[in-house]
Amino acid sequence: MKQTIERVDNAIVQNKQLHHVVVNAGKMVAMQKDPQLRESVNSSDIINADGQAVVWASKFLGKPLEERVAGIDLMHNLVTLAYKKNYKIFLLGAKEEVVGNVAKIYAKKYNRDLIAGYRNGYFTREQEPEIARQIAASGAQMLFVAITSPIKENFLYNHREILKEINFVMGVGGSFDVVAGVTKRAPLWMQNAGLEWFYRFAQEPKRMWKRYLVGNSKFIYLVLKEKLKGA
Repeated sequence: MKQTIERVDNAIVQNKQLHHVVVNAGKMVAMQKDPQLRESVNSSDIINADGQAVVWASKFLGKPLEERVAGIDLMHNLVTLAYKKNYKIFLLGAKEEVVGNVAKIYAKKYNRDLIAGYRNGYFTREQEPEIARQIAASGAQMLFVAITSPIKENFLYNHREILKEINFVMGVGGSFDVVAGVTKRAPLWMQNAGLEWFYRFAQEPKRMWKRYLVGNSKFIYLVLKEKLKGA
């Protein structure tokens, strides 16, 4: 976490750009069959393990990651950094009322100058270039994108040239819903035990069962396959 925040701050000071992405078990599985998603993830400047399963797998495979860097925790830390350093942020994604509430919450907690702009995540592919141009012209140094994978990664990758003026670009999954109070985050003990996925599954079983139960099983298979390959 500390290394990631320092790299982001340095990129803004030096007026460089960093594309950030987080990976979890489900995304690792999806990358096997989605070449565009795989390319967008692998071409990112910073890749953090958002899922505890990825950290465990890295240790099991003999290439241990130092720690899990949850996307929502990183976003909170970077918003605080933006406030302290007078940077601006742009919020993209979720429903209009949700992203609007997030903007209000941050404006109240910090100040209105923090928010360069915001927009909901419902738009057509034809609208994407114009939206990217609006973000680029907003004056934001940080862009947080709360759109479902792989749409999120592909949007950022496809419009990376338009968005090159934004110093830091990050996908944040369902973080806006948590900030706005639409969904609750798992208790700390469940986060530390790697059970945050189960907490989300319990809240939305119909929507999440396939992603977690089927996806996690496929991830375990891929990890074991990789282990045997290197044996």
